[in-house]
Amino acid sequence: MLSLRTFARSVPRTLSRSIATTSRSSFLSVPKNGFLQVSLKQATRPSYAAFSTSSVFRQSPAEGDIELAAKLEDELKHEKASGLEDLETSVQNIQYVLQNNSWEVKDVPGEQEVVLTKKFGKEEIRLTFTVADLQNLSEQEDFDDSAFADEMDFQGHQPANQGRGGPGGVAQHPEDRIAPADREMEDLDRDMEPSFPARVNITIEKPGNGSLLIQTVAQDGLFQIEEVSYFSKPDLAHAQTAEQDWARQSLYAGPPFENLDEDLQTFLERYLEERGINAELANMIPDYIQVKEQKEYVRWLENVKNFVSA
Repeated sequence: MLSLRTFARSVPRTLSRSIATTSRSSFLSVPKNGFLQVSLKQATRPSYAAFSTSSVFRQSPAEGDIELAAKLEDELKHEKASGLEDLETSVQNIQYVLQNNSWEVKDVPGEQEVVLTKKFGKEEIRLTFTVADLQNLSEQEDFDDSAFADEMDFQGHQPANQGRGGPGGVAQHPEDRIAPADREMEDLDRDMEPSFPARVNITIEKPGNGSLLIQTVAQDGLFQIEEVSYFSKPDLAHAQTAEQDWARQSLYAGPPFENLDEDLQTFLERYLEERGINAELANMIPDYIQVKEQKEYVRWLENVKNFVSA
């Protein structure tokens, strides 16, 4: 589900925009033979005058630059005033989880990836996730909305007598087949906004014994394991370079997690929980991504505004 902050960001701050059209109208008012006349007049001028005029034109800011800088400043003030306030609950959840656990955070301003590390006995545990998961939601949201519209359109063209018990029967609505108690639970579930899926790569390394790479998706308080791979060389689990990534792809990565024996799946899930990779952390990671994305958006606004205004 696309976050409310992301949706609100797309709403214009003002109802109208002032667009300068003076230059366009003056361009259109030039007679058809005006271009030749203008060229001849400029050719008769001294070369130093033409050079001086063009130099002044380049140094003065364009009207569009001024309007863009003003809009960026307006957006920046708005985000600084209310951006993180809308995410106050998420900030509190992040602080609580980090303060009550031994995770160390590597969060470099301007970078998308966030790294959490901790030690568990002699093991080195590393979690990585990225802001890109939140930024890519709009495409998925558009796809879901289109699919839902198609489904509603299909239902709207059902035969008029569908759902009747027979000749003279009473039309049965879908909600009539749901018990009142179940209907209340469905309404409650509909009101609860689910968190978005965040891809989290987990590496567990033992000195001299290689490492595990566990690819998961954190959503709604769960780490959904997709694949568990073992590497005798720990650096392949991180794959920081193209050569390492190529070498990793040539190795057997293990079967899909859902194809494993159910008991084996349960033991692997408990293996992660004992290392603090639990529901509490699964709830925190989407919150962290939203807060970081908000901070990076403000930083982006500042950088673009400073560039345009320079």
